[in-house]
Parts: sequence; structure tokens; C-alpha cells
Amino acid sequence: MTAIQSDIRILDNLLALNLDISLWSARKKMTPEDLGGAELPPEDLASLGSKRIADPECLRIFGALKARAFNYLDRHGVRFMSGWAIPEEKAGAIVEELIRIRDAFLKAKADFLADYDQSLETWIAKHQQWAGIIRNSVVGSDYVRARMGFRWQLYKVAPLHAHENQTAVTEAGLAEEVTGLGGTLFSEVARSADEIWRRVYEGKTEVTHKALSPLRTLHGKLTGLSFVEPHVAPVADIIQTALKRIPVKGNITGPDLLMLQGLVCLLRDSGSLVLHAQKLIEGYGPATVLDALLAGTESFTSVQSSSTGPSRRKDRADGQPDALDNGSDGEPDDPGLPDILPAASSPEIPSMGLW
Repeated sequence: MTAIQSDIRILDNLLALNLDISLWSARKKMTPEDLGGAELPPEDLASLGSKRIADPECLRIFGALKARAFNYLDRHGVRFMSGWAIPEEKAGAIVEELIRIRDAFLKAKADFLADYDQSLETWIAKHQQWAGIIRNSVVGSDYVRARMGFRWQLYKVAPLHAHENQTAVTEAGLAEEVTGLGGTLFSEVARSADEIWRRVYEGKTEVTHKALSPLRTLHGKLTGLSFVEPHVAPVADIIQTALKRIPVKGNITGPDLLMLQGLVCLLRDSGSLVLHAQKLIEGYGPATVLDALLAGTESFTSVQSSSTGPSRRKDRADGQPDALDNGSDGEPDDPGLPDILPAASSPEIPSMGLW
């Protein structure tokens, strides 16, 4: 397989972002006193659970805003060290979105704390039978305020080139983190494509233009991080070419849908994706890759539609169809992805000094 390895010089184009969001769980550990002094098993055998001292519905918005921030950074950056690596040129727009999410978080926090005492009384009244164990664990609003926060740190990362302690340099671990960034990015693309396949394309014979939105998101992420590894920009080109082929109006069906389904399947397979991207580096155009994908999906669809009778299926003794017969172990035939395109002798894409 073509190696996926990022160069340490990509740090010139990256910023590291650490997102620090703290939430109040509104939970307290149960104590024997909460159960009226009942005899309990020893702690090495069993432990008590926790109790909610506030209505979880009132806190749901904070978890939703945290998830929104994480999802946003996943769409525009790649996981790196304890946070994300983001393109330096997009840092301004990314921070502006984080500010919007933080403002929503702080407003929700202020609203929650303003109604804190009353919401506690409402929660206790809802569970009147257990009012005592709730009230015994209630904390003040200042305690809650200190445990709910939304902040981030944005910083530039640079390798240690000289240090009096060379062990500190060699054991810093930064080079390993950076060289693995390309592989991390392709793994994230594959996970996103898996979700896109299940949520949008699997089993569909027709989709609307909304089905293009997650592919546009992936294209934007790859375009912003194209300097991370040589194969990233070609993958972005393949997606962009596919999007341009789709008519601007009407539902997506037939060959256009098959092409998109083939593309998503390719994105799910990091190994094949990198091999196809390598062909673009060697001189093939993205249209050639898409044509190969479409030919592969159309061929498989034709085989599926014409595959009936004993030549394709083994029948069980009870007359019910069994696994597809592939002439070996009875497992279903795997259409796989189209074979990798043959090598070309065209010049490589300029490295811009990164590889």
C-alpha cells in the first residue's frame, strides 16, 4: 500500500486548538444514609450508584452545544494531540463559530442559574418520596457556576531542534504525532463516509440534493487540509468532480446516484482511496477515477439483476435459498471496488516544498 506519512514542515500551516468545555453532571454519589442505614454488601463486592439532584432536561442543552462544537471542529480540522489541528488560514472563521457556540452556552448557563433554586424545588416536588436524599445533596448556584465553562486555547506548535538535553528532543513525541496526521485524516474520512453511507445512500434508488451536503462538507475539510499529505488534494478533486457532474435540479437517480454510491464506498476504504489518489498524482484526471467507479457499480448492478436460479444460489434442503455461491466457501460474492487504474508516466503534482 502507498505510504501515508506527513512531513514535519506541515506545522508551518497548522494551528493546534484545545477545546475545554466543562459540564455539571448534577449527580452525587449515593450513601448508605440515603437508604436509611440499610445493610449493604462490602465495597469490594458492590458499590452504590448516583442520584440526580437536578432535572437532566434542564442540562441537556449544554451537552448539545458541546457536541455541536466537537462536530464543527471535526468537520474543519483533524484530531491532533489533545485537540485538533486546523488550517491557519481558516483559524479566524473557526474561532468566530466557536464564539457563537460559546455565547449560546453562556446564555444558557445564565438562564439556568437564574432559575436554579426554583428548578431544584420543582425537581424535589416531582420526586417527593425521595425529597430528603435530594435535598441533603443540593449545592449552591456558585458551586454550579464554577463547574460550567466553555473555553479554548489556540497555539502554534514548533519542533524542538536544539536543546541541551537531547533525550528531551528525541522523546518529545511531536514528530510521531505529525507523521501520523495524514493517516488520522484518512481514517476520519473513512468513518465519515461510513456514516454517510448508512444515513444517506445505503439501499437508495433515489436521493435529493440534500444527499450532496455531507460530501461537500468532506470536500471542504480535505481542501482546507490539503497540505497535510500528498494524497489529500487529489481526493478533494475526485469529490469536487463528482459534485459538478450532478444536475443542478431534480432528484438524483440512475448513473448519477450509482456514481455517488461508488464514490462513498471508495471514501470508506482508506487503502483503495489512497491508491486511486496516487493515480491522480501520476497524471490521471479525477474523471477517469469516477468513470472507473461508475463502470464497477453498473457492472455489479447488472450482475445482481440477472443473478437468479441455481447457478447463483445454493438451495438448502428445506428449499429456502442459502448463501450466494461463489464457488468456494458459500460467502456472498464481494463486488469490491474497481481495480486500480494502470500507471501513467505523467509528471507528479508539484510538492510546494512539503514532499
